[in-house]
Amino acid sequence: MVHDRRVDLNLLQVLEAIHDEGGVTRAAERLNLSQSAISHSLARLRLLFGDPLFTRDGRRLAATPFTRGLIVPLRQGLQSLDRLVSGAGRFDPARTAAQFTISLRDPTETLMLPAIMSRIARPVPGVDLRTVQVRRRNLEASLANGSIDLAVDIDLPLSDSVRRHKLVADKLVIVARRGHPQLRKGLKLESYLAQDHVLVTSRRKGPGLEDVELGKRGLRRRIRLRCRNYLAALRAVLQTDLVLTMAERYATALTAGLRTQILPLPFRTPTLDLYLYWHISVDDDAANRWLRELVKDAFGGI
Repeated sequence: MVHDRRVDLNLLQVLEAIHDEGGVTRAAERLNLSQSAISHSLARLRLLFGDPLFTRDGRRLAATPFTRGLIVPLRQGLQSLDRLVSGAGRFDPARTAAQFTISLRDPTETLMLPAIMSRIARPVPGVDLRTVQVRRRNLEASLANGSIDLAVDIDLPLSDSVRRHKLVADKLVIVARRGHPQLRKGLKLESYLAQDHVLVTSRRKGPGLEDVELGKRGLRRRIRLRCRNYLAALRAVLQTDLVLTMAERYATALTAGLRTQILPLPFRTPTLDLYLYWHISVDDDAANRWLRELVKDAFGGI
């Protein structure tokens, strides 16, 4: 139990960094300190709290139950203090060092990161960006405890504590190699069903959005390949007669320069809507507001 109220704020920042990074080396890089300084601070923290705080788990440091219970209020306190020190309602990205964390799923990360980084690489050299992929069931908690600043994902059933902004409503299209022998005259529903298909999904089984809509019509397509990565799927499409159904913006970005063709889907499906999410507690936070506008602007330019 901690009795000394004169706790060094830097020690608490070290504790958060080790927890987030999973080790002394990466925590040192994040805080721009030496490994010996981080190790010394960890020793002081263990003495201060009377707990080992972390245990070795392979190559990572795993938080003890004491640390897991401490990290959320600690992170919230550090963020509140940071906002207080930096000045209420003010954030100058050109003069302020900051690190932001955004939860992005694989396709969105590939689509958005070049546009985001092109806007901050030189104009705001003090701003660093990290992307992670938070499980959807943990998304609201991660936004609430501050482990992520923003998230971009599909329409999710989250509480009123999470704000949202629709970034785009995209439609599905078909990608096939140029010269596909069965697509020279376009693609109608009958010929679409006659093709061999690729389905990109992180789930081991279950239908895609297009399969749900086909099922409503009593129709079914043959999925010859089920994989987790669009780049891998496109490589397969380039070398076979397989066809891939995917979001139009993503298809346009990924197939630039490739010998592929993009065709309209021959039946109606709901749009693929992407939303920007943030927690209500940072609704008026100047830094988070700047980051939200950056993401909106970057996505609008894709």
